[in-house]
Amino acid sequence: MKHLTIIVPNGEGNNLSSIIGTYKIFMRASAYWKQKGNEQIFNIQLVGVSKTVEFYDGLFAVKPHINISDVPKTNLIIIPSLNHNYQKTVQANKLLIDWIDMQYKNGAEIASICTGAFLLASTGLLDGKSCSTHWSAADNFRTMFPKVNLKTDKLITDENGIYTNGGAYSFLNLMIYLVEKYFDRQTSIFCAKVFQIEIDRNTQSEFAIFTGQKKHDDEIVQQAQAYIEMNVEEKISVEELSSKFNVGRRNFDRRFIKATGNTPIEYSQRVKIETAKKAFETNRKTINEVMYEVGYADVKAFREVFRKITGMSPLEYKRKYYKDAVFIV
Repeated sequence: MKHLTIIVPNGEGNNLSSIIGTYKIFMRASAYWKQKGNEQIFNIQLVGVSKTVEFYDGLFAVKPHINISDVPKTNLIIIPSLNHNYQKTVQANKLLIDWIDMQYKNGAEIASICTGAFLLASTGLLDGKSCSTHWSAADNFRTMFPKVNLKTDKLITDENGIYTNGGAYSFLNLMIYLVEKYFDRQTSIFCAKVFQIEIDRNTQSEFAIFTGQKKHDDEIVQQAQAYIEMNVEEKISVEELSSKFNVGRRNFDRRFIKATGNTPIEYSQRVKIETAKKAFETNRKTINEVMYEVGYADVKAFREVFRKITGMSPLEYKRKYYKDAVFIV
């Protein structure tokens, strides 16, 4: 029988729901699997370094089944979300980080949920690999782990026995994905129906709120970001922007990418599309009206950029997020 480890990290404020949700889904998958006459696949245990871990100022507490020192070998490790206390949690879990690293090198697979990617990345196992996490934690993650290929548009990444996922309750989609990997498609469909989880979702793009990477010290780039954000209705060329701040085009591009993770064109597109999204969510303006307001004159180009960033067409987005929309293109 294989061993499934659900990590219970030390540290106040970590995410209880991702621990409970993971446990419930895998227990239900196991029960369904056995009901079909199959042998049990997993011994499922909550594992930690403390006898009790408190959550939400002591309102809840979890008692791990077993200490990591009593698990010489495991097959699948699931790391829960760390909420916004990831840096403190990483510092408080050095033993756990070393144990995860050792288990992976001994053949275990690892899945991180949301900001659990911070704990996983601290092992060094994500260096040079793709990874997802909550879009709101992306800037901090890139700063702390520059060697990791962060892809916040991806809901799930799967590379060399390491799985990561996007933010918050999207961990449910990762659990369904892992159930299919370790059990079968029918079991994953059963769990998706029981827990009412949308199966085969693969992006978190539509949920992201673009705020721009501002945690850097390049004043010229900060001024350029502010200018782009204050002039959404303008079609700004990179040549004009670099000239405005007296920086050569190539040097400007290089500095902008280094500071923000985006080219100036990508940054401008994301600012414009984020403005368009808010307009679609809050008022009755047509697709064309919003398009002109954010500096686009070509409907095809606007739709292509909008879909590239959100994974949806402008009309689909408006239908989904503005209940009383008037659908006039």
